[in-house]
Amino acid sequence: MLNLILFGPPGAGKGTQSQKIIAKYNLIHLSTGDLLRSEIQAGSELGLRAKTLMDQGILVPDEVVIGMINNKLREHRNAAGFIFDGFPRTVKQSEALDELLASYNESISVMIALVVDDNELSARLLKRGETSGRPDDQNEALISKRIQEYNSKTKPVADYYRAQEKFVAIDGIGEIEFIFGEISTTISRFTFA
Repeated sequence: MLNLILFGPPGAGKGTQSQKIIAKYNLIHLSTGDLLRSEIQAGSELGLRAKTLMDQGILVPDEVVIGMINNKLREHRNAAGFIFDGFPRTVKQSEALDELLASYNESISVMIALVVDDNELSARLLKRGETSGRPDDQNEALISKRIQEYNSKTKPVADYYRAQEKFVAIDGIGEIEFIFGEISTTISRFTFA
């Protein structure tokens, strides 16, 4: 089973590359952002709680996210694998994910990080905000806070997987197909080595 973490700050291109990876490798997409947004749209208690935090640019509590991930793993026991998009965001979440996967006799195959500088991220998010309808993509101060949150809390996750020799950084600026080619080469290295 291929269990891939696609890592990077908001606006790095994770959503675009995720779709290409899913199509090629037949993976189940686990985007915590999408899961949370669907809960918000459904108006569930979890969704309302998450919306309050997300609107402030604050991360949703770990136990909520881990619970959602566990539900999806249970629903898709026979999947070819999973792509984790936007999760884990902290070392604590990484440890919880490793523990959760181990309970299914699985582990993370590789973490691929899309590297994009902060100015480019801000420009991409504002552009996306013109069409996405997402309020968190339309406010420069909130965008800055999200990038800052990523830099302070989630970059240590890269070190966690680097210590396991499962971390690879890929330049997230350039042609979408070229970046996807780099991702595919990396996946091949980790799944067929």
